[in-house]
Amino acid sequence: MRWGPFLAMLALLLGAAPAPAQESPGILQARPQTDAKPAAKNARPNAAAAKPTEVKPAQAKTAKARSARIKTATVTPAESKPAVPSAAVNAASASDAFAGIPYGERRKILAALLWSGDYTGAAAGEDSALTAIKNFQKRTKAKITGVLAPPERTALLADAARHEAEFGWNVVVDPATGIRIGLPTKMVPHAHDAAHGTRWSSAHGEVQVETFRIKDSTLTLAALFEKEKKVPATRRIETSVLHDDNFFISGMQGLKLFSVRAKARDGEVRGFTIMYDQMMEGIVAPVMAAMANAFSPFPERSAPYAALAKSVEYGTGLVVSPQGHIVTSLRLAEGCQVIIASGLGDADRIADDKDNGLALLRVYGTRKLSPLSLTHEAAKSGAKPAEMTLVGIPDPKEQDGSRKLTEVKARLADGSAIELRQPVPMAGFSGAAALDAQGQFLGMMEMGHAVLASVEASAPPVRLVTAETIRGFLAAHDIQAAQTQTTDAKASVVRIICVRK
Repeated sequence: MRWGPFLAMLALLLGAAPAPAQESPGILQARPQTDAKPAAKNARPNAAAAKPTEVKPAQAKTAKARSARIKTATVTPAESKPAVPSAAVNAASASDAFAGIPYGERRKILAALLWSGDYTGAAAGEDSALTAIKNFQKRTKAKITGVLAPPERTALLADAARHEAEFGWNVVVDPATGIRIGLPTKMVPHAHDAAHGTRWSSAHGEVQVETFRIKDSTLTLAALFEKEKKVPATRRIETSVLHDDNFFISGMQGLKLFSVRAKARDGEVRGFTIMYDQMMEGIVAPVMAAMANAFSPFPERSAPYAALAKSVEYGTGLVVSPQGHIVTSLRLAEGCQVIIASGLGDADRIADDKDNGLALLRVYGTRKLSPLSLTHEAAKSGAKPAEMTLVGIPDPKEQDGSRKLTEVKARLADGSAIELRQPVPMAGFSGAAALDAQGQFLGMMEMGHAVLASVEASAPPVRLVTAETIRGFLAAHDIQAAQTQTTDAKASVVRIICVRK
């Protein structure tokens, strides 16, 4: 099948549905925009409704190729300004179709209809979501009612789960940029550092996904928009849309199709680029739709962090004994050929605790250390705090190669879950210290990574490993912890560097 109508409908859905604050809006209750002015002959249909600053369709070699290409590229940024709906919109039909179904499940149903290809357009005077349901019922030879019976919902969601498993679909947060993004991890299994974020790619580069975060007070969104259209020089732009706080660009880069979407907030721009071979268009198109739906550059909803396992990975460790013992995240320390404690030297991994995600390292030689105090009284003192500060050393790329400590405000939520006060990049923070308002050590921060295809987070993306747990881990390996509290717990924080093959 051709994915053009499928993605054109997704563009309408994402452009029409109002979004919750700072979240990707999903694809709920799409409404046809009958009051929008007709698009120009060669312009994108939804571009006219959205009233962009600029729309430049390319001149393709044939009308058929051009039509398919433009439709494929027209997934409107998920967090762009919603268009004004028509007064004649038939919203009741969609409401009836989803009556009594919770918001979260509606989201899953509509995402499943996208995966299945049942979004092919809306019938005259009918809501597009209702049409998609009827298409599904017709395709499965069920009674066409426009309302999914419980067995039909179960079958549809199970089919979507098979699609997600096939692509290795995960909705994750990129530690380098703070962006929440959906990734087809089986399609792009290789993770690498990029100039301003992370690049995921297939084995031979047929498909590439690259995130970026640019924080430059001298660079405006409009200037970046123009730069992205011209760099690299091999780009030929087919569609470009600039709004007040976001933009979308698509076209050809050399022999590959590409699209870029970005959003600006608080003096920085975050976004991602996807490139793929032309012959992969039919395979990649539905994935692009899912990625557009999952994309949230400044997320407030939690998601697991992307497991990168890069050739060189940075994290944080905590010195816990005068003999040179360091506790850090087990995920960071796994698979390392060489582990370095910056400023202290090479470190050996001597023990681990898989249940709590801890690794024990040791550096050797005489040196001045400032270990944490992990006495029993300190670990249990006071009530459970709500507010905390995470202290770690970001990835060198985040701070121009330096190793300065950075503090991130957070709070302890249910159980051991940590909620960040604002969506910030967390590359390098795995293993960071968690301190209370008085600067006392509460425990170590661990970043949860996605390991299975899922649209839901099964564990806290950021969680606290308590000081008492760390003390028990050290005691189990006969490690003599420091008996006196350092004047500043931050003095025990060190950068850990893992070098893999």
